[in-house]
Amino acid sequence: MTFPDDCRYTNEHEWVRLGDDGIATVGITDYAQQELGDIVFVELEEDFEGDAEGIFGTIEAVKTVSDLFLPVAGTVTAINEALDAAPETVNQDPYGEGWLIKMEPSDASEVDALMDAAAYKHMIGADA
Repeated sequence: MTFPDDCRYTNEHEWVRLGDDGIATVGITDYAQQELGDIVFVELEEDFEGDAEGIFGTIEAVKTVSDLFLPVAGTVTAINEALDAAPETVNQDPYGEGWLIKMEPSDASEVDALMDAAAYKHMIGADA
């Protein structure tokens, strides 16, 4: 499993990468996609605005359906429409082409308050 150092992580197993333009890219972690198994459908709400942990979509795998939560308060500015035709991309490249949304955080400092890679690895027990 990989956990890029340029991302921040949530308790809900999502990653956030804040760009120089202030836009945050959000996806699920390598750990999450492995736990879910083969992803068969992703439903995302474009233009969704909410607080941290607001539900912006769902991700469906062979064995379960899971809600997707905003990592910080803000507005969804783009969704990864390529996932409509190829949801398995989340399994294949969770930190790259398998991103879910781009969002404008209400307060970019909230992203800094999320877990770094070391803290996330510790939370899931991958630091042993």
